[in-house]
Amino acid sequence: MPNLRLSEYTQFTDEHVAFRNTIRDFAERELAPHRHTWDKAGEFPREVFKMLADLGALGIRFPEEYGGLGLDWWYTLAFQEGISWSRNAGLVMSILVDTDMATPIIAEIGTDEQKEEFLAPLIRGEKVAALGVSEPDCGSDVAAIQTTAKKDGTDYIINGAKTYITNGAFADFITLAVRTGDQGHGGISLVLFPTDTPGFSVGRKLDKLGTRAVDSCELHFDNCRIPQRYLLGSENAGFIYIMQNFQGERLTAAVTANMTMEIALADAMRFGDERAAFGRTLNKFQVWRHTFANHIAQLEASRALTARACSQIIAGKEPTRLVSTAKLFSTDLAQKVIYDCLQIHGGAGFIEEYDIARAYRDVRLLTIGGGTSEVMKEIIWKWTQLGME
Repeated sequence: MPNLRLSEYTQFTDEHVAFRNTIRDFAERELAPHRHTWDKAGEFPREVFKMLADLGALGIRFPEEYGGLGLDWWYTLAFQEGISWSRNAGLVMSILVDTDMATPIIAEIGTDEQKEEFLAPLIRGEKVAALGVSEPDCGSDVAAIQTTAKKDGTDYIINGAKTYITNGAFADFITLAVRTGDQGHGGISLVLFPTDTPGFSVGRKLDKLGTRAVDSCELHFDNCRIPQRYLLGSENAGFIYIMQNFQGERLTAAVTANMTMEIALADAMRFGDERAAFGRTLNKFQVWRHTFANHIAQLEASRALTARACSQIIAGKEPTRLVSTAKLFSTDLAQKVIYDCLQIHGGAGFIEEYDIARAYRDVRLLTIGGGTSEVMKEIIWKWTQLGME
């Protein structure tokens, strides 16, 4: 396979590289061979979580006292770069929801009891998590959620619905956004919701354009009773927690976009070396050489921007503008790069047995999930006006 010779993150140590290589070897050996089968089936074996737990991959940044590794964000990037070689965006998204979208907030603000009950078994691969924010009438507008949690003695009674929920069909618990107060962002809380709670049900598994190896579901809550001790952090502070949590989710989206481009470019360059037209291989045509050169240069810029955003998070500085910029740039770029990578394949690119066909469908989600590109632009403008980095 052609070597893109991409620059290594300067923050990576030999240990980061070794960890990434271990995860990549696992992904290529144990996961990638099943990518077509799992995509068509719309699911993958739950055993994958246990296999990753045995590699220490489900608790990379989580506290050691709960079974985590207590490592830095660069190890998360190393893991994500390695697991991307499974060549299955649905599986990768499922894992990242479990480890980097639904659960970091538990490690940050959860009680010891909550961490023992929910976080520790997840790190061991015994429980799987989902994140429940989006609703039928609100997606990026988090402040508009209407699922309610009403106090009743020492419990909450939850009613409402969620949609587009990854892992929704098989998660053991949901980090759930609910309305505990007035309308607007000031009345939202986060709770931990076990899915064996009476009154909870999974509705339709949505028939998606891409990321088909994992479900996206409608969820329904009908007078579901959970104890108030499952409240995460302070009541009515959930909007702030969700916005904080979004920074990690959006950073992982940028890494996903970068890896999708890296793998697709490597495949497309190999195809161009092998396929001939008019008496010469496709890569002998200047149009394709220059197309790939341009995309490699843009990918280098995208990776550098993503690395800067990651450094901002690690340094404890306000990351919102940089993270939003990285997500916007990388995910928009990925749409153009994957388009060209399919184009060089010609008719083969339209056939499902080629990875580029699936990547073309999968990549479209990246400018939507975790906040649309339009929302990213609003955030960048707002923080620029405020004079924030």
